[in-house]
Amino acid sequence: METAPDAAASSGSDRMSVVVIGPDDRRRHDVVFAVQGPLCAEPQQMTLYPELSHIGKIIETGFDVVLIELDSNPEAALDVIESISSASPATVMVYSSTSDSDLMIRCMRAGAREFLPMPTSVSNMAEALVRAAARRNAGRPARKAAGRLCVFWGAKGGSGVTTIATNFAIATAQESGQSVLLIDLDLPLGDAVLNLGLTPHYSTVDALQNHVRLDANYLSRLTIRHESGISILPAPGKLVPVQFPSEAVDKLIHVARQEYDCIVVDTGSRFELTNTMLFDPIASVYLLSQVSIPELRNSNRLVSEFLNAKAPKFEIVLNRFENSSLGLDEEQITKILTRKASWKIPNNYTAVRDMQATAIPLAMTDAPIARAIRQMARASCALPEKPAKKKRLMNLF
Repeated sequence: METAPDAAASSGSDRMSVVVIGPDDRRRHDVVFAVQGPLCAEPQQMTLYPELSHIGKIIETGFDVVLIELDSNPEAALDVIESISSASPATVMVYSSTSDSDLMIRCMRAGAREFLPMPTSVSNMAEALVRAAARRNAGRPARKAAGRLCVFWGAKGGSGVTTIATNFAIATAQESGQSVLLIDLDLPLGDAVLNLGLTPHYSTVDALQNHVRLDANYLSRLTIRHESGISILPAPGKLVPVQFPSEAVDKLIHVARQEYDCIVVDTGSRFELTNTMLFDPIASVYLLSQVSIPELRNSNRLVSEFLNAKAPKFEIVLNRFENSSLGLDEEQITKILTRKASWKIPNNYTAVRDMQATAIPLAMTDAPIARAIRQMARASCALPEKPAKKKRLMNLF
């Protein structure tokens, strides 16, 4: 079978991408010849009906038009037609020498939009392609810039990544009015939804295990909405084995960035995610550390040996910060980290405990920790810093 490259790789033009599927060489070549013209890029060819397990690759490639030969194996062709039509916006066309009306009806019920009798003429094909182009343009949403990617990563387990990431997501939505998706990739034990009092039915694992067919509609069915306005793709509620390739994470992030203005990712302190697009230059990475010997040591190594080269836009966040921590002053901490911390989140154990007990996010309060997180969120959205509230003086006269 000839491999079909990415449909998007055809050219810089807006011509439609086409794949022709058919075991009969003569018929397939005739169709390829008829397709060629100003509406379409160079057609791709598949010499065998794809197995159902391989159809996901065709769908993921994003062809605008799929032409399928019916005659060599009608039942196999019908399975392919139905599988592609049910999961892809592509226009599926059938070409055949048969005049069996019952078979034609079955094709249409399976999802085929055009039935082309063989031998087909260039004019008939051109008319069918014009209709396909009209369907594509009518169903194409207005393009928008891909959403921002904000990744929270802990120098050590227990750094407070989930608390900061969750409230950062809420603060971003409230301060900017943008659509925000929080993805919990601290698998398998992530607990972002516990802080929000939610009980989801689906999880990040569902998205990763089904990444081949993951699209905007499927992602929307997996997420859960919080009253603050953010959507959440949570970690699973049960301990389940989790194994997935880096391509699955990349596909999830790609789909999410097409649908949301901002994607906030809680990665815990997982190092195996560093070979995904989460740590590409497109991402704003927040490295969380506390002022403790193990975490400062880990932060130094991560900054020096990894983040400087891999994620140049990263920022250091000192969580649960107290000036008296370890007796180190700001200059000494900066020397250890090799750069100045961008943010200091004050230690506020009582506020965090209350959030966990009441499921009221910190970002929806006026606690000092909430104000610091809101300033982080505003900076990420390029919004001006809010001035601190002035204390009112009592009029003694």
